[in-house]
Amino acid sequence: MNLASLLPLMGEMPDFRQFVERIRHEGEKIKRVVVLHAARPYFLACLHNEFNMPMLVITPTPEGAKGLEAELESWSAEARIELFPELDALPYERLTSDPSTIHQRLGVFSALKGGKNPTPPLIVASAHAVAQKTISPESFAPNTIKVGMRVEMEGLLRDWLRMGYEMESAVEVPGTISRRGGIIDIYPPGSELPARIELSGNQIESIRLFDPASQRSIRMVEEITIIPARESIPIEGKGIQKLDLSNLNETARERIEEEMTMLLKGVRFDGDESYLPLFQSATILDHLPAGAIIVLDEPEELKREIEWLDNEAHELREKQVERGELPGNFPKPYLGWEELEERLEGVGVTLEMEEWGEGGFDMGFSPAPSYGGRLQDFLKEVGERLNEGRRIIIVSNQAQRLSELLEEEDIIAPPLSDLKKPPPPGSLLLVQGSLANGWQVEGVNLFSDAEVFGFAKRHRTLKRRPARRRLFLSELTAGDYVVHIDHGIAMFGGMRRMSQDGKEQEYLILDYASGDRLYVPTDQVDRVSPYTGAGGPPILSRLGTQEWSRTKRRAREAAGNLAQELLSLYAAREVMPGISFSPDSVWQQELEASFPYIETSDQLETVLEVKHDMESPRPMDRLVCGDVGYGKTEVAMRAAFKGVMDGAQVAVLVPTTILAQQHFSTFRERLEPFPIKVEVLSRFRSEREQQEVIEGLKFGTVDICIGTHRLLQRDVSFKNLGLVIIDEEQRFGVSHKERLKNMRKEVDVLTLTATPIPRTLHMSLAGVRDMSTMETPPEERLPIKTYVSEFNDRVIREAILRELERGGQVFFVHNRVQTIYQVAQRLAQLVPEAQLAIAHGQMPEEELERVMNDFSNRKSDVLLSTTIIESGLDMPNVNTIIVNDADRLGLAQLYQLRGRVGRGVNHAYAYFLYSRGKHLTPQAKKRLRTILDATELGAGFRIAMKDLEIRGAGNILGAEQSGHIGAVGFELYSRMLAETVSELRATREGIPRKVETPVPSIDL
Repeated sequence: MNLASLLPLMGEMPDFRQFVERIRHEGEKIKRVVVLHAARPYFLACLHNEFNMPMLVITPTPEGAKGLEAELESWSAEARIELFPELDALPYERLTSDPSTIHQRLGVFSALKGGKNPTPPLIVASAHAVAQKTISPESFAPNTIKVGMRVEMEGLLRDWLRMGYEMESAVEVPGTISRRGGIIDIYPPGSELPARIELSGNQIESIRLFDPASQRSIRMVEEITIIPARESIPIEGKGIQKLDLSNLNETARERIEEEMTMLLKGVRFDGDESYLPLFQSATILDHLPAGAIIVLDEPEELKREIEWLDNEAHELREKQVERGELPGNFPKPYLGWEELEERLEGVGVTLEMEEWGEGGFDMGFSPAPSYGGRLQDFLKEVGERLNEGRRIIIVSNQAQRLSELLEEEDIIAPPLSDLKKPPPPGSLLLVQGSLANGWQVEGVNLFSDAEVFGFAKRHRTLKRRPARRRLFLSELTAGDYVVHIDHGIAMFGGMRRMSQDGKEQEYLILDYASGDRLYVPTDQVDRVSPYTGAGGPPILSRLGTQEWSRTKRRAREAAGNLAQELLSLYAAREVMPGISFSPDSVWQQELEASFPYIETSDQLETVLEVKHDMESPRPMDRLVCGDVGYGKTEVAMRAAFKGVMDGAQVAVLVPTTILAQQHFSTFRERLEPFPIKVEVLSRFRSEREQQEVIEGLKFGTVDICIGTHRLLQRDVSFKNLGLVIIDEEQRFGVSHKERLKNMRKEVDVLTLTATPIPRTLHMSLAGVRDMSTMETPPEERLPIKTYVSEFNDRVIREAILRELERGGQVFFVHNRVQTIYQVAQRLAQLVPEAQLAIAHGQMPEEELERVMNDFSNRKSDVLLSTTIIESGLDMPNVNTIIVNDADRLGLAQLYQLRGRVGRGVNHAYAYFLYSRGKHLTPQAKKRLRTILDATELGAGFRIAMKDLEIRGAGNILGAEQSGHIGAVGFELYSRMLAETVSELRATREGIPRKVETPVPSIDL
């Protein structure tokens, strides 16, 4: 959506022109301007367009900065909009910020330098981000590399490593470099693409930009600019020598002295960013060029935020100095309000922007009238305003629907994606898109969904950051077992560069039995996959024999037998007529339009697949595999609504009473405008309430019932059950699954899971069960920073305080009811500032419900609970989770628990703790290592594969099948099974669909 063509309208307004002329000619350093909050993105875009100078807008809060940046993207077609984020760590905290945050900050400095992009940036930053110290303009010294230059490669690499770049085998994310012979790859922060520099001797022969995902060249360039990859670049002889270590305890002194040495040598370590104030004292204000414009959004609020930061940081500092963990003369990592005001005086023009007040320029904006879904009143008002000659712009996610309604009123307004020119007076433009709020000003009315329908979807066009593709399953280390599809099971021996026919290439080293070795070129890496099997270590294959061929043949025959059995089990479902639901109704469209977020592409595709299954006469049995927080509940709700619209009842089966209650609240809230009765059946309800729900199901007065295993008991019957939705089927017992198996022959079944169990993986990979995968993270979803360590009081206190200081809440998981109250006492002593609540499954229903509701309503800060919070809870304000005795929990459990946080716009933190001095079992170490490594978004499916590897396949498909899985590996066996099922399906009558097999591949 591009609304930039409306900017000239502001330029025609006398108040704006007078304001601009005063700034240009009267030379006052500070101007006050009154602008309606909803109109600020438009006003700022107009101001930036008018002056064409770098502009920095400072907001009180990080959330405000992110929201403003998102809105500015819609108004600035050509302008470069940049968000300058705050660092994750609190002042004096030894915590390394997320690299993408640091690279984003450095990219802003690069944009201010200009370079080849002459468009001056419009930067948005929070008060905290501006107050934090950063690299000085002198230290941030970009250097340009040009074709034809003579360089010394080793010196060049040393310089870049000193600038904070990290050496990798392949360059995929900013801040990394790679060397292969005479070729250097480098990815500078702020650059759209990495560069491949090819040298001939000491001369640069060519520079090519390439795609970090495919590693393929895109275009040639003549030069590239290299900027630092970190903010904490040490300056020789500055800072470190002046530190007074006399107050430190012995442990802290030894650590700091060791880290000082590492810093001066350019060696990176966790927490090295905490030393930044020793060398750098600049802020982003020092990077602004002369003539830049600074806008203070609500200056009094900005002052309060900085003072709050100062007070909190002072308290943290005093406690660390008192404990002997911080030198007494350690410099502050941020500036106070008075210091910021001094810096502001040295920069261009400063504007103070307020919502109201006297003595400032009032731009004349007022709120747009709100109609809250009263569409007839809105359409009537639109007609009257057009007759008055006003310009009307409507920005809506439901533009097509509004276009049809306007056409009924003889107003022709086709939906547009972009505006090419301003509308003439007395005309209306309808734009497909999203804005937070509308406004009105001289002759112009702008409406958003918030005014028209009473709500607006939160939408931000994210600048997707590159991510490492080499996920933890494929990041092989020497000693790992792998499978070559043609030569069998081997042990990975590392990588080696070798020359063949005058061409240098990289090879994988695979070690086989009897000392045999195979070199696999990297362009044939698709033939190799990581080994995942049953039981202990596999037997290595021997090269040059028929052994592997015989093993593969036996495994294929076993897969064929299993495929016959599986197809026989599911054949009844394939040929039995089921319910054929009708196409979407108008109400279905209204429900889906009310979803307050922007759907991901995977989510939309999954919804279409589910609807197709429901409209087909064959009973649906679809598995939706999506990571925690990826929108599976919304898919389920749309399916449930579709079922009810055809007169069918829907049962939603969940594993815990808490999740049942949350789903009940979510469904009831979303379906409130429709004549649909939603009920919940769980132990939270009294006997009388349960009986009323059961009667309602029996006589058809209850449309959707959400419940635990209570729904499967014999006294529960439905008048017209058409759809069963199962959340995390693996959490139910054998008898429950038998009942569900029978249901699959009669009604549509939709199963939701984040970490599918091994048997489910087999069914899905084989194509016996239909599967939809949701791998695209929702907008604003960020990876969760994960830590594994011994139980540590200081870590726990700082983690909880960090969350509370940004207005969040904390989960603390202790999965032992017998000792949970002892842990509560310890937490109360550690963090007396926090309001603590306790929840576990042995509490009375009423008390547990009250505790959970109070926590959801933010009446408590820390919820100490057992693993009852494991499934499905959606609390965006909870962004820190601490799991005690994490070594006792399963991998899927750990992953599900971590998924309870990170659903908001803030960075989330997960701490997995084990008892101090405890000797961990090899399996526990593997689980904790896996959860630590699997921080990328969408890792649930891979977690399930790793869980299979750690636990062993066991008797998941019978002892014989497990033996064959161990012989060839899980992935190869799944491929064989899938191919056989596909062939059998193609030849069977009544099962005409051929399955396209998803084959897992390794990517090095």
